[in-house]
Amino acid sequence: MQRDLQLTIRMAISFLVLTLIYLVFLGFIATYFGLGILPIAMIAGLMIGAQWFFSDRIVLWSTGTKIVSKEEFPVLHQIVESLCQKANIPKPKVGIMKSDVPNAFATGKGPKSSVVVVSLGILKILDKDELEGVLSHELTHIRNRDVTIITLASLFSTIAWFLMQSSMFSTMWGGGYGGRQQQGGNTILVLIVAGIVWFLSFLIIRAISRYREFAADRGGAYLTGKPMNLSRALMKISGEVKVAPTQELKKIEGMNAFFIIPAISGQTIARFFSTHPPIMERVKRLMQIEQELRD
Repeated sequence: MQRDLQLTIRMAISFLVLTLIYLVFLGFIATYFGLGILPIAMIAGLMIGAQWFFSDRIVLWSTGTKIVSKEEFPVLHQIVESLCQKANIPKPKVGIMKSDVPNAFATGKGPKSSVVVVSLGILKILDKDELEGVLSHELTHIRNRDVTIITLASLFSTIAWFLMQSSMFSTMWGGGYGGRQQQGGNTILVLIVAGIVWFLSFLIIRAISRYREFAADRGGAYLTGKPMNLSRALMKISGEVKVAPTQELKKIEGMNAFFIIPAISGQTIARFFSTHPPIMERVKRLMQIEQELRD
């Protein structure tokens, strides 16, 4: 499989910028709170460990996913087994999300402890070849360790968010009069810095997520050798998501970063700061891969 050089460079630049932002943020925290590098590293390490350990369990619980056996869904397991042999990765657990909204995702700490999930809705609208295309995309996420990458990338963004929230609360209720003026000024400084870090990392993490989706499309297309199967699946899923009941979308849209197609209810800021690239751009790239494979 040929590497998409432009995509690789964009991801590398995004991670570099994110790293620089986080280093500046760590320096600010160390200076402001009078902490050394070691205590901050320990706190960050504990948060990384907790987020990494519990993330997959939270995702499965939040989506109402049930792990299913080969006897319950033989065709689904057969496709996963075949693709895993081609990709040379351990077979993940297979789950079913009890939702009529067609979608799929993968989660887990690594290839040996991953889960690939499809919704009941996706099984109703895709044929076997299209389902294989979707699963090849999700297994590429597992092979590339994308869940771990996004989890680690979002760590200090989460810290900045909580600092911003606590500073906002402190500003509203904790100061501004008499002896509290200095404290209020310091709190506002924390609020501003945390807000800037959170917003910049928010944008960059979403860019990284979009790049990872392109990479998973590409990897899945080469894994099956049939890019148009994934292309047709994406178009079908996107069409069904657009007409799905708003209440059904709201139940699962909090997990949009994991899905192959975001479940956007139409009343969320996710329309403007999407974790996924536009469908037509993804289809266009898959068509280009189809041409590559024919030449």
